[in-house]
Amino acid sequence: MRSKLILLVEDNPDDVALTQRAFRQSNLANELKVIVDGAEALDFLFASGNYAGPAVPPLPEVVLLDLNLPKVDGLEVLRQIRAHSRTHLLPVVILTSSREEHDMLTGYSLGANSYIQKPVDFKQFVDAVRQLGMYWLLLNESPPTL
Repeated sequence: MRSKLILLVEDNPDDVALTQRAFRQSNLANELKVIVDGAEALDFLFASGNYAGPAVPPLPEVVLLDLNLPKVDGLEVLRQIRAHSRTHLLPVVILTSSREEHDMLTGYSLGANSYIQKPVDFKQFVDAVRQLGMYWLLLNESPPTL
């Protein structure tokens, strides 16, 4: 059985470090692939650009997606994920500091599986990441095509 890859699309180095630390403290040993902009995330998911090659790599088990990203924003990344047959069923969790109702409504209308506001408190953040990992990596059954 292959290890379940988690794709974290996050440009804030502090949030990346907190997420990595939270995964370690929660004993989630899965590989956490970090990508810092929306354009690179799309290249990774669609095996294009720097990720192009003869073999198409497997998709991650879940994408943790920030909204405020350089090059291509998170909502556009989500829009393209849902529009492509390779990724349209891929679980996407918006993990953002945005508390804007518009962002939440747009995220869900574009097909986000979940919308989580990043807790400011580290202990709450660790708990949120632990629960995310437990649900998406242990409890959730991915579609057979992934």
